[in-house]
Amino acid sequence: MELVTLVALDAVTKNVLLPDDSRLDILRGIDLEVAAGDHVSIVGRSGSGKSTLLNILGMLDAPSSGSVSFRGDLVQKMGPAKLDRLRGRNVGFVFQQFNLLAGRSALENVAMPLSYAKGREYWSRNRTAAEMLDRVGLAHRIDSPPEQLSGGEQQRVAIARALVRRPALILADEPTGALDVETGGAVMTLLDDIASEADAALVTITHDAHVAARARRHYRLDDGVLAPVELDLAFRETALGAIAEAEAGS
Repeated sequence: MELVTLVALDAVTKNVLLPDDSRLDILRGIDLEVAAGDHVSIVGRSGSGKSTLLNILGMLDAPSSGSVSFRGDLVQKMGPAKLDRLRGRNVGFVFQQFNLLAGRSALENVAMPLSYAKGREYWSRNRTAAEMLDRVGLAHRIDSPPEQLSGGEQQRVAIARALVRRPALILADEPTGALDVETGGAVMTLLDDIASEADAALVTITHDAHVAARARRHYRLDDGVLAPVELDLAFRETALGAIAEAEAGS
């Protein structure tokens, strides 16, 4: 079955002007297509431009040149209000540092994106958030604030918050970076499962080739240039690979 392109980057560059009037090239001619149901991983060292690329994929930032399209529509032609609605409805972000609101319950954190919804989606926000927390295995922690949760539990709350509006595109920025190996493996399995159930595209940005190799397609970003890379063998030889194989065999 042919996959339908969800988001596409065509010859995308990103550069900034430095105080000495020199130009820093962060991204150089990026071509990338991500389809519904796809899982793409992008690895690279710190400072390689991974987060910049993620922000452009998530329509938080605009490229210096080239084009970004979502379901065939050019993002650059959209006004701010339309772009905000498109991003809020279709993109879910999962970050390494969780970014949860202290002092607010897990339910309140997950329901937050639905505070901007309308009609039935708004009025049923708490029930929807509770169902998503149950989906990530945290129904028993619904009233707990972040400071009473473990790192793995906080990341699962962050995942529930990112997915509560059932986005078409899930962008995960170092989602296991603050977790131990076993917890990180469980978090990635959860992301994979939920994305597959919703036929959502999942893009994982990471410095860890072992996490990245769980994806179907793998890329490396080096000095602003994106190129395909083979990571399956490296993954199978790691602790995360052993966890994934054990899960697959159980």
